[in-house]
Amino acid sequence: MQRKRTAIIAAALVAVTSACGNSVAAEFPAGFWQVDDYGSVLAVHADTLETYQLTALSCLKDETATRSARPGGYVTKGKDVLTLRPGDQPDRGTLHIDGSPGDRTLRRLPALPASCTGSPEPTAFDVFWQTFQENYPFFAAKGIDWQQVRDRFHDHAALAEQHGDDAELFAVLRDMVAPLNDAHVVVSAGDSGFFGAGRPGTVVPGPQLDQQVKEFVQRRDLQQHPLTEFANGRIGYADLPGQDYGYLRLSSFSGYTAERTFAADSAELDRALDAIFTADRLTRLHGLILDLRVNGGGSDSLGLQLAARLTDRPYFAYAKKTRSTEPQPQRVEPTRAGFTGPIAILTGGSTVSAGETFTQAMLERPSRTTRIGQPTQGVFSDVMERKLPGDRHADWWFGVPNELFLTSDGRTFDGAGIPPELTEPVFTDDEFGQDRDSAFDRAVRWLTSGS
Repeated sequence: MQRKRTAIIAAALVAVTSACGNSVAAEFPAGFWQVDDYGSVLAVHADTLETYQLTALSCLKDETATRSARPGGYVTKGKDVLTLRPGDQPDRGTLHIDGSPGDRTLRRLPALPASCTGSPEPTAFDVFWQTFQENYPFFAAKGIDWQQVRDRFHDHAALAEQHGDDAELFAVLRDMVAPLNDAHVVVSAGDSGFFGAGRPGTVVPGPQLDQQVKEFVQRRDLQQHPLTEFANGRIGYADLPGQDYGYLRLSSFSGYTAERTFAADSAELDRALDAIFTADRLTRLHGLILDLRVNGGGSDSLGLQLAARLTDRPYFAYAKKTRSTEPQPQRVEPTRAGFTGPIAILTGGSTVSAGETFTQAMLERPSRTTRIGQPTQGVFSDVMERKLPGDRHADWWFGVPNELFLTSDGRTFDGAGIPPELTEPVFTDDEFGQDRDSAFDRAVRWLTSGS
C-alpha cells in the first residue's frame, strides 16, 4: 500500500485501522490477504489489522492498526483512510485508499507466506534489489539492466554489510538507483544519508522556490496585486488587472489543512473553489491561466476534484495499471457549477507527481485547453515506502513507484514528462535576470487572441 506526496518524499506504507462491532468483520472476512502488485499482505483479525511488506525473498512486519467506525473502513496512524470491500468471489476483495483513485485487488491466502514465519533474514542489499526487480516498471524505458546492476554492486554491498559500514552501504544503494533519474525513487538511510533527485535539468520544488516564484508573479505578472490565498497558502487566485481573465496558482495537491487528512483537504479545496468560481466570475471570466509550474504533488484525487470544477461534461482522465492488473479508467465527473472557458495550463520541470496526473487529466477536457512552458517532471505513480531487514536499519527506508498512468491510447509520460503544446522558458536565471515571464505572457496572448 502507498500514497503520494511530493517529489523525493515518498509516501508512507500504510497500516490500517478501524471500527468496532461484528458487522464490519462480517462485511470483510478475517484472514490473510495479498495486495496484488503492491508487495503487501494484510492479516485481518477480529479487532486489528497487521501489514507485512513482501518480496519473493522477504517478509517484513510493518504496522498494526485497529478498526474504526466506518463500515469496512480503516484509518492509519498517519490518518490515511482505507476501505476493504469483499469481491464477487469469496477469495477476492478490494482495497481503496482515500486520495488515490482506483482500487487495489486483494486475494485471499490460506496463511501468511512462509517467509513471514521464521525464514532466514535476507541481506539489506537483496531486499532492496528484489523490491525494485518485482515492482519498478521503467527499467526497459530507461535502458537499465537491473540484473547487471546487481552483478556490479553485490560484492561492494556484501562487504559493507559484513563490516557494518552503513555509510558505504548507503552509497551502494544510492549509486544503484541514481541512473534512474526518478524523483519518486528515494533512499533514506538515517544518519548515513538521504538520496532523492529529479530529472536532470529540472529543479525539485521546495518552499524557497515556491516563495520566490509567488513574489515574482505577484510583482511582475499581477502588477503588485496580491493573490487571495487559500489552503495554507497553497492555492492562490487573482483576477488579471484590467482584464476579464483569471489567474489560479496551485503549489501542491496536499497540506491544505492543519488536520492533513484527505477529507479535510478535499473540503478545503471545495471551499477555495467556491470562493474563486463565484457566479459573477463564471459569467464574467473569458479565460483562466492555471499555474502549476511549482507544484510538489500530493493527492491525485484532489487533482480530479479540481478538474471536475473545470468542465460541464464527464470525460476520460487516465487509466491506472500495475504489472499484472487490468487498467482502471478514471473519469472527470463534474459536480457543481464550474469554469468551462479556455484554460492555459503552465507547467515545467518543477510540476511533479499529482501536479502531473492533474495535467494528464486535463488532456481530454472538452473545452479549449492548452499547455504552455516546459515538460513536467515525469513521475506519476504512487510510491511504496519499503523497509530494510535488521534492527541496525530500523530507521532506513526507500521509495519505489510501481504504477503506470495511461492515456486513452495507452501512452505514458513517465521519464520525459508531459510536453507543452507551446514551449517557453520557465523560471530560468535568464528569465529572472531579465524580469521576464515568457510562459505567462504567452498564456495571456493565447487567451486574448483566441488561437
